[in-house]
Amino acid sequence: MAEREPAYERIADELRQKIRSGDLAPGARLPSHRLIAEEYGVSDITIRQAIDLLRTEGLVETKRGSGTSVRSRPPIRRLSMDRYLADKGSQAVPQTSFTRDQGIAWSQYRLDKRFEWIQADERLAGLFDVPVGTRVLERRFVFYASGVPSQLSRSCLLARDVEGTPVADPHNEPWPGGNIGQLRSLGIEVDGDIVEETSVRMPTREEMDLLDIGSGTPVFSITRLMSSHGRVVEVADPIVIPGDRAVRVDRISI
Repeated sequence: MAEREPAYERIADELRQKIRSGDLAPGARLPSHRLIAEEYGVSDITIRQAIDLLRTEGLVETKRGSGTSVRSRPPIRRLSMDRYLADKGSQAVPQTSFTRDQGIAWSQYRLDKRFEWIQADERLAGLFDVPVGTRVLERRFVFYASGVPSQLSRSCLLARDVEGTPVADPHNEPWPGGNIGQLRSLGIEVDGDIVEETSVRMPTREEMDLLDIGSGTPVFSITRLMSSHGRVVEVADPIVIPGDRAVRVDRISI
């Protein structure tokens, strides 16, 4: 005989269906604990378990003084390799691959940033193809689109390329043209392949906090290499994007 589904899962299932069908629209408040208790004949503890499950999945959010409501979902971002054309093109109107993907104006784009000089560990040295201990500028970014945290990035540049230049000054961020524009300003043209390796995994606690996502929301984790004349000049490891806000688009010509 099959085991009966726990009451909190049954409540979560029905609320989840209402959210996905649009019966409970983004921003709508969930029924009160009293109404749920009357409908299902359950305790407050069971109701909290159901709501905790939906919160873990990133479907609802609870704010002090305003109760629990359906979480708003930002527009889906399309990730395709041709987005880097925005970085390489004219900057008559400032843009980057991120603003192009998000479909936002420069004024709607914001970065939190933290710069630090480090010595390359074995993994980073291997990606750059330089000796372990090579001096590197590590830049950690939180990307915001219209005030919503939408991407994290740990982007690294070799000290020999950027030390003592405007690129190494965090006050100059954000930079039109992104990494490609920055390197071009130093006479380094990204002219080879841009290689991205993408995996899907669950977020770390820090990523959940920075991106304001639930523990049940998977993320794209991308390692990117940019090259100039056969030499790797930028390593992003990782770029982290919430999986419920993006779709990967690959185009192959045959």
